[in-house]
Amino acid sequence: MNRRYGDDMDQDILNTISSFTSKALRKNFGRGPQSCQSTLCDKYLVTYIRGFISPMEEVLVQQGQRNHVEKARTVIINHILEELKGVVKVSLDRDVEDYYHDWNFPNNSGVIIFILDEKVTEEYSLRQDVNLNKLEKEVSRISYLVQKVPDQIHVYPLSDSIYLIERKGILIPIEKSLVQKGFMEELKITKDELEKSYFHRYGKFGDIFQSPVKDIFMDWNFKEDKSFMVFVLNS
Repeated sequence: MNRRYGDDMDQDILNTISSFTSKALRKNFGRGPQSCQSTLCDKYLVTYIRGFISPMEEVLVQQGQRNHVEKARTVIINHILEELKGVVKVSLDRDVEDYYHDWNFPNNSGVIIFILDEKVTEEYSLRQDVNLNKLEKEVSRISYLVQKVPDQIHVYPLSDSIYLIERKGILIPIEKSLVQKGFMEELKITKDELEKSYFHRYGKFGDIFQSPVKDIFMDWNFKEDKSFMVFVLNS
């Protein structure tokens, strides 16, 4: 049965997922985040993490070695996500179909996205002052500046401050060739830096959301030629 999360019991479930995520990060990195908050809507679970960077990572980032930090963190995070999949399954009685993650080192924040195999809650009641059509067009415009207009764009409002966006059909031929030749890691690091800079610098998302954008995250599934983005707004 689908249910709308918001009562104390449902919030307790999300708090449990957030708490386990925080403990898993602390166990594997030696330091946990300052805050960890999970949001669930439809079949999408997003955990927003703040204040999470180890002393060693901080030194490497300051010395311009962010690429090395990203590679090492990805290996560990992927290991943690396998544990978290089990927690999500038990907590929500749903299998995890796919997952994504991304980190914003300048803001010392990150996000983990779980795509569930079945819907859990009803869709979120969208704020009337947010025009989703304009949002899709702006995502399309910035995507075109970097690579190409996506074949499909889907917007999923999860709360007043969390918007999840799925883009399908985003890779240009040279990127597809790099994926086929096994350069996915290098491609991801390059796209992450380039796309974020364009979305932050040239996007007019503050006007569309009627609120400042605190964070923009993105991750890719190159084999399926799709990407998920998360916009985090100031509450």
